[in-house]
Parts: sequence; structure tokens; C-alpha cells
Amino acid sequence: MFNLFKFLRLSAAEVLDGDWRYYAWMSGLALLSLAGLNAYSVQLVHGLGTTGMSDHVSWGLYIANFTFLVGMAAAAVMMVIPVYVYHDEPLHDVVIFGELLAIASIVMCILFVSVDLGRPERVWHMAPPPLGKFNWPDSMLSWDVIVLNGYLFINAYVAGYLLYMKFLRKEPLKILYIPFVLLSIVWAVSIHTVTAFLYQGLAARPFWHSSIIAPRFLASAFTAGPAFIILTLQLIRKFTAYRIADAAMLRLRNVVQVAIAINLFLFASELFKELYIPDEHAVHMQYLMFGLHGHNGLVPWIWTALAIEAVAIALLMLPASRSMKWLNLACVFAVVGVWIEKGMGFIIPAFIPNPLGEIVEYLPTLNETLICVGVWAFGFFIYTAILKAAVPILTGRLRLGGVPYTAEAGMEPGGIPKPDFGAGFRPQGARWVDPGPPGR
Repeated sequence: MFNLFKFLRLSAAEVLDGDWRYYAWMSGLALLSLAGLNAYSVQLVHGLGTTGMSDHVSWGLYIANFTFLVGMAAAAVMMVIPVYVYHDEPLHDVVIFGELLAIASIVMCILFVSVDLGRPERVWHMAPPPLGKFNWPDSMLSWDVIVLNGYLFINAYVAGYLLYMKFLRKEPLKILYIPFVLLSIVWAVSIHTVTAFLYQGLAARPFWHSSIIAPRFLASAFTAGPAFIILTLQLIRKFTAYRIADAAMLRLRNVVQVAIAINLFLFASELFKELYIPDEHAVHMQYLMFGLHGHNGLVPWIWTALAIEAVAIALLMLPASRSMKWLNLACVFAVVGVWIEKGMGFIIPAFIPNPLGEIVEYLPTLNETLICVGVWAFGFFIYTAILKAAVPILTGRLRLGGVPYTAEAGMEPGGIPKPDFGAGFRPQGARWVDPGPPGR
């Protein structure tokens, strides 16, 4: 138990230590988080009337971000499967970063659902009896609560245990984490499948009555998630001492290549089904793609998403994307394109027109946007903090019985150069020592 407290204390100390760039980054995220909290206080006092939502469009930017982030969390499985099932070497040393991303993503998911509640003090009604009535297994929302919190616990346990064993310089016992790793594979698929079922089960929203929503969700998750991880791994490699080979990122590139092609294919299939032989339920897709009766608020969004996704898939199919410069551009396009298509392009059209045929368009307000920015900033704050603690443990610098390097030390234990991000060191000039006359 003493070692566990020391692990937590030293990890916390590592998070609090850094150079001016680290403090500037974390301070900026903290300020944005506080701005979001202030905006949420306004919403808490005045209600959801401060958002662009209404009785007609009751889900907006909050649920759009929630849907996207569920996929980001599920994407960690695309690193877990190659490593733990097929023993892929290039991804072995970076799989934990995907698990840590899943933790931050689930926290943001929970926050986005929380800010969408009009009466958040009534959330206790969802607690198990005798406090509330969970309505499990009848309610799909109760299933979503179970799978999201369960996935958060699994990833927190696996990542925490492996880092703790690395800190102790002990070999982790497979019986204590491999079963949870295998469970996380199934659980990762389940969190997005249950989310898809949640939408499909709403009788008054025919736009979501499609059997391929769950496959679309998974394909988009395995596009945006690995693309975001590729960008994250390059930042870790640039600003820390942790060595990440290009092979790991190129392996994830292969995943994004296949997933984005499947995602666009499934979207095209849905588009054909809705518009080739249109019925009264096709009006939602018509509004999304071309506008309806002069209302076209989402048309620029969806065509922008499709255009940049098309550019992303073209770049990924070309050999040029083996260069990090072009790979980064493709990954940025993939993440942004999926966010638009899966968020604004999936949630909002289901409410326009409403079941009575009325068209009431949706546009997020400034207060609503500030809350979203605050949640994202808090998520990046959490992810940065856990990376700041994890990287020194993985490089061997932060360990039980280890001696932290000082400003005079030139290298970390094991010959690894010091990180220049968050380390707070200043390089010293070389000193020449006279070895004396030969033969002495």
C-alpha cells in the first residue's frame, strides 16, 4: 500500500512539474474549461433556452459531440486487438496511449450528457433501487450508462495496473490484466453498438431507423480514433523522450485507410436507400443533402464533410501518405470530416422536419458553443495530465527506488535523452578533463 501511495504522489508531482510551454498549455486549457463552466452556470440558471435547442430539435451540439467521442473511446480497440491477439510489435509500445485516450474520451462523453440534462439534479432517479428506478433492461439509456461506465473502469484499471507494475519494475501478472484486455475488446464494440441501438429505438425518428447505423458508427470510430492517435503519437515523440517508431503510425494508417473507405461506402448505401425510391421518411435525408423548402442550414456542413473525407481517402491511398506531412493532413481531414458527418450530419436531421412536418432549424448559440469548448478543453487537460505522468514511467525515469535526474545530468537512466517538454531542465556546456600523460 505504501508503494501505491508513492506511485500516486510521484505521478501527481510529475503532473505539476514542467517548463513554460507545459504551463502555458495547461493554463490555456484550464481557462477554457473555466469559461465553459461559467457558460454552464448560465445555462443552469436560465435553462436550456440558452441553447439553440427547442421543443422541435431537442438534441443538438452536446449529443453530437457525445456520439463522436463514444467512437473515439471505442477506437482504442484497434490498437488492443493487434497487440494482444496478434502480438503486433510496432504497436506494442504505444497501445497504452490508446487506452489513456479512451479514459479521457469517456469522461468527456459523460460530461456532454450531463450538460444536456435540463434538470441535472434529477439524475439520481437513474440510480439503482432504492434511490431510483434504473429501468434495466427495458431502457436503452440504462444500457448506455452501464457500458460507458464499465468501459471507463476497464481502461482505467488496465492502464493503471500496467503503469504501476512498470513503476515497481515488476513483470505484470497476465491473469490480472489479460482477461480485462480481452473483455475490453468486446466492450469497445458494445459501447458504440448500444449507442446506435439507442437512436434506432426512437419510434418518432425514422431517419435513424436503419440497420446499418451500428456498422456506420464502428467504421467512423475506427477512422477518426486511429487518425487522432496518429497525431497524438507524433506530439508525444516530439515533446517527450519516449521513442515511437514510424512503423506504429503506418500500421494505424492502414486501419484508417480501410475504415474510412467502409464508412463512406455505408453512407453512400444509406443515401441510395433513402433517395432512389423516396417515401415520406426521405425528407430528413433530403433536408440534409439538398435542403427543404428553402431551409438548408445543414447542406454546407455535410458537403464539406464529404469533400474533406474524399480528400483524406485519396491521400491515404497514395504512397505520399507514408510521409508524416501528408499523413498528418489526411488524419486531420479524417477527424474533422467524421466529426461533422457523425455529429451535425447525423443528429440534427432526425429532428427536421418534426413529426408534424414543421421545419424548425437549429443553430448552436454562443453559450452552447462555450460549454462544448470547455468540455473539450477539460478532456485535453485530463489527457495531457495522464500522459505527463505516464511517459516518465514508460521511459524508466519515474520508478520505485529511482533517482530523478537533476539539471546537471545529461541523460536519463538507460541512455535516453531528457525530454524537452515538461522536463524543465537546462542543458549544461561540455567540460573537458585532462586525462594526464600517456601511460599513467
